Amino acid sequence: MTATQKTSYFSDNAEGRPDGKPEYHAALSRCVQRLRDVLPVAGLRNPKIGRNDNSWAWCDGPDWVMGFLSGELWLAYQLTGDTTFSAAAQARRGGFRQMLDDRKARDHDLGFVFSLSSVAEWQLTGNETARAMGIEAARALVARFHDDGQYIQAWNPVGPHDREQAKFANGRMIADTIQNLALLHWAHRETGVTDFREVADLHEATSLRHLVRDDDTTFHTFIFDPATGEPLRGETHQGYADASCWARGQAWLIHGFANNYRVTGNPTSLDAAIRLATKFEDLLGDSAVPVWDFALPADGSHPVDSSAAAVTAAGVLMLAQLLPAQDAARWTAFGYRLLDGLLETCDITAVADAQGFLAHGAGHVPAGREDAMLPYGDYYFMEALMRAQGHTAFFW
Repeated sequence: MTATQKTSYFSDNAEGRPDGKPEYHAALSRCVQRLRDVLPVAGLRNPKIGRNDNSWAWCDGPDWVMGFLSGELWLAYQLTGDTTFSAAAQARRGGFRQMLDDRKARDHDLGFVFSLSSVAEWQLTGNETARAMGIEAARALVARFHDDGQYIQAWNPVGPHDREQAKFANGRMIADTIQNLALLHWAHRETGVTDFREVADLHEATSLRHLVRDDDTTFHTFIFDPATGEPLRGETHQGYADASCWARGQAWLIHGFANNYRVTGNPTSLDAAIRLATKFEDLLGDSAVPVWDFALPADGSHPVDSSAAAVTAAGVLMLAQLLPAQDAARWTAFGYRLLDGLLETCDITAVADAQGFLAHGAGHVPAGREDAMLPYGDYYFMEALMRAQGHTAFFW
């Protein structure tokens, strides 16, 4: 897609298309209408997490989740050509500028934030300010790279006197970061600056080496000696245990490796995405929606995570778009299975007064955040529905 190209390819005749199901088209239409309905309530606010009544609790200042509503708005604009959506997305630019201007607000999730806001705006409108902001965010992400260890550090120490937080954050990479490499690949394409591509490639290789276990399950985080870069150990932060497999972490890596293959053509990325997706499918078993961690004990609660299903559905449907037909069929079928599970058990786009798309998201179960709408679950649900309809133009 060129920088100034605008698209409107929302077909009212999706029922006759071979690359999707009528119910996916209907669900996507409901998502677009839900966005239209929520805009007067949202104003310039961005969703953080759902409340019990399916209304949103809003972000209070810069937040890693603040880009997802913008991403949905740009997708809706791309689908419909309706400037209501593009205007609402552009009006949020001040909040993203605030994040760029505050080093304490910037972390490894700059890609989530700026791919779905600034990069999307540049791609769909050709706005030069948006392009400049995207490149500035990519430079800030590169600055987090540690040559010793070859990884992008995830989180920040809170302040100079918080030694416990510094000990926790320094030397730590996490699975989520692979989603943010798309911003670096975009910046490389835009500028030709090799640092962007090199850092993305090196962090991806480190992710494969240290986050992916021999059995194709994954660690959420991995710790390096901050001074020497020596690899130390894998741990979890949002999963059940260090040795368990947090479902959304596996999902982030599936989508991330698949997208890196799309951008670079590196067969190692494709192999990693297929291995992790195969393992996810195996661990899912007969369930419609994955539990939040695949290694939970038989006794106790087993919250599901609709966001892990949505991210994985988008990732495997992307895989299907990148593979020959004989290989694509399997991943199309798995993506449809995940979408069907979401539509049957989590879809609230037809629920009156709900403000999001999906229920039953596990935000951070160890911290007590479970069974809620999640803005990232909503965004990837919309992306997956579009991929199921044959769409291929996204902001990664």
